[in-house]
Amino acid sequence: MEATMLLFLGLILLAGQRGCTCTASAAAGEGGFSVDFIHRDSARSPYRHPALSPHARALAAARRSLRGEVLGRSYSGASPAAAPVSAADGGVESKIITRSFEYLMYVNVGTPPTQLLAIADTGSDLVWVNCSSSGGGLADADAGGNVVFQPTRSSTYSQLSCQSNACQALSQASCDADSECQYQYSYGDGSRTIGVLSTETFSFVDGGGKGQVRVPRVNFGCSTASAGTFRSDGLVGLGAGAFSLVSQLGATTHIDRKLSYCLIPSYDANSSSTLNFGSRAVVSEPGAASTPLVPSDVDSYYTVALESVAVGGQEVATHDSRIIVDSGTTLTFLDPALLGPLVTELERRIKLQRVQPPEQLLQLCYDVQGKSETDNFGIPDVTLRFGGGAAVTLRPENTFSLLQEGTLCLVLVPVSESQPVSILGNIAQQNFHVGYDLDARTVTFAAADCARSSASS
Repeated sequence: MEATMLLFLGLILLAGQRGCTCTASAAAGEGGFSVDFIHRDSARSPYRHPALSPHARALAAARRSLRGEVLGRSYSGASPAAAPVSAADGGVESKIITRSFEYLMYVNVGTPPTQLLAIADTGSDLVWVNCSSSGGGLADADAGGNVVFQPTRSSTYSQLSCQSNACQALSQASCDADSECQYQYSYGDGSRTIGVLSTETFSFVDGGGKGQVRVPRVNFGCSTASAGTFRSDGLVGLGAGAFSLVSQLGATTHIDRKLSYCLIPSYDANSSSTLNFGSRAVVSEPGAASTPLVPSDVDSYYTVALESVAVGGQEVATHDSRIIVDSGTTLTFLDPALLGPLVTELERRIKLQRVQPPEQLLQLCYDVQGKSETDNFGIPDVTLRFGGGAAVTLRPENTFSLLQEGTLCLVLVPVSESQPVSILGNIAQQNFHVGYDLDARTVTFAAADCARSSASS
């Protein structure tokens, strides 16, 4: 009784805060769970460079966003198109958004479980883990993590046949001599993984302190070789397509097909954001705004309609544009028809001295040497108006970032030939509770104090 009363009082306190209620009262096994969403530059990440200053890490993230992320352009049908692959390679190749990963999550695979640290990717679908420490002729110096899952040691592991529905859903899937489903999954920068499509029990440590959530029969890629930028133990696809973890939770458990996160600002290196599934992923804070998902060239993408932008409450441009909401991209890429007038209005309103951008990466930078980092420098809010009437107001910290000491730069950039699709990146999403509902086909945004919420939970 005492524990119940404490929980009730805790929920009342949380309801009165601006912070997101990302880890609400649902216990593990009651329809939802939460896990840590670890930024690659946080203190908990093995990929963090401790010698880099916060400004240097921000510049490196911007560099990755501009130079490392190119979208594949060849698609067909309802799913990402499968490009022909050679008989020697076998399997299926799907062109998915290229990414220099930004977030990680822990996942336990098998019985008994093996804990792996995987890339958490809202821009792709396939869930896969390393099942071999050998390169298999593919792996390079940057590929592969430290932990390898051993299928023979798990009592719940099973390979999928070529006749299985999951294998049939992969275009041009190939069969080996034992009729097992061989896959090849490639990303737009040439990174790829190959292996055997399988099923296994996945389990997650619930961040709400309620134990573990076990999910049986998850379809995943047991990767025997990988090449490219995957310096991890695997990848958890969290996209909108049928193979993602979110979709599979809805298909095989009582957990709704809902996903949400609350991104702590990247300069807070000692905290982790929260990633929520099912009933934990409901975005219900005051001021929450929902916009419908719209058709996309790739099923994996969470694509919405961006209709106009405003600066300081004044509309400066209208233009119908499709934009992907993606936590794996740092910068925000906008159609020039929207970004051009937006930049012009910001230049008119901001009374700081212009300076050259670091490495000529960005187009609008100011000198803030000697000024307090907590000051907003007179930068106005930017409001994005989405389809369905949803309006999301970005604070100065969502649109500008210190990329080197004393240099503040706009982190909104134009789409280009190499990056031809608009993307709402993770800086723009910081201190928002962002929820994806695959059944309602909506994305919802609510302003939140994510660090406070994470500490409370």
